[in-house]
Amino acid sequence: MVATFKIAVLGAQGVGKSAIVRQFLYNEFSEVCVPTTARRVYLPAVVMNGHVHDLQIMDFPPITAFPVNTLQEWADVCCRGLRSVHAYILVYDICCFDSFEYIKTIRQQILETRTGSPKAKVNLDPKAEGAGCWAGISCRVIGTSETPIIIVGNKRDLQRGRVIPRWNVSNLVKKTWKCGYIECSAKYNWHILLLFSELLKSVGCARCKHVHTTIRFQGALRRNRCTIM
Repeated sequence: MVATFKIAVLGAQGVGKSAIVRQFLYNEFSEVCVPTTARRVYLPAVVMNGHVHDLQIMDFPPITAFPVNTLQEWADVCCRGLRSVHAYILVYDICCFDSFEYIKTIRQQILETRTGSPKAKVNLDPKAEGAGCWAGISCRVIGTSETPIIIVGNKRDLQRGRVIPRWNVSNLVKKTWKCGYIECSAKYNWHILLLFSELLKSVGCARCKHVHTTIRFQGALRRNRCTIM
């Protein structure tokens, strides 16, 4: 039996989210940055644990706000299918503070529109108490179901220009946001396969209701392999 997993990739303009997807699918990278202006849908298949899984990877252009309901979702052609995915990949540029602020806002909107959770304040001052931490993987949504959210710091090859310490980001995302965090380089194909294989495994693990989501993601990091067909 083939299971289909829908994955949404979101991020501000220029963070390299499309480059991540193309590197994963086609093992290619272009130095030319072409802004994403419309939703792009890819339909690859992967083999994990001896089972074939169909993926529907949707690369979305930068959105002004996460759709609050199904009507708004389908009224805007750029947002179609955004509320019904099984997992979210939120990409930011480790050299651009504004791009992190963008995915922070989108993540909060996902929680508010899909769970009705109250808005949380996040202190990004590295010197402030409880400030450090950036990572990302799952959040409870729609009743008792869970939709993993993973925060991805792209352009690791440019880490000398990093604007926020990695430790701060990792702690914020894992401990405060309860999400998964991974850094990658689309240019050098570093951690690209790891990103998608762990996300796919986290989607499957999220069905284990009695295990905390952060443990599910961390456990997935040590198990099994993923191969593109």
